[in-house]
Amino acid sequence: MLRYRWLAAVAVLSMAACSPTHNWREWRADGAPLWALLPCKPDLAERPVPLTASPVVLHLASCEAGGQTFALGWARLGDPGLAPQALQRWRLAGLKSLRAESVDEAATRWEVAVAGAAPVLGVRAEGRDHRNQPVLNQTVYFAQGDWIFQAAVYGAQLPDAVTEPFFTGLRLSGS
Repeated sequence: MLRYRWLAAVAVLSMAACSPTHNWREWRADGAPLWALLPCKPDLAERPVPLTASPVVLHLASCEAGGQTFALGWARLGDPGLAPQALQRWRLAGLKSLRAESVDEAATRWEVAVAGAAPVLGVRAEGRDHRNQPVLNQTVYFAQGDWIFQAAVYGAQLPDAVTEPFFTGLRLSGS
């Protein structure tokens, strides 16, 4: 009887080892030139947002894995000249919704690059989630032509082993 329990325990542990918390997979934003590595299958949504004088349709993809939320957002502006201002508005709206301790660009700046993107705004902030719990955030806002993008990770902890593959996995078609 003890032998069967031991075999059952080994089988359960083996199955758990085959189901990693972060199951990284390549994912493409439908209709946009963005490719990303995500640790889970995302849910999709879209909504109009006031990032320019006329609202634009913001497409969203997000999922949760290992206590972190991974989010991607993208929109087409129709005019590449609107990208810098739209990214700044998006950055400020994101920090305000996070109830960040600081919204100052110098205080939240994070140096990050995305190949083929210009401009790129990296943000690191601390704030509160929708349950009023403390949350850390790393976000990059970037553009290519008239497309604007956001890639973000939220969680009580943001270990490099989780954030590094997500942010280095971002790529734009043609770059």
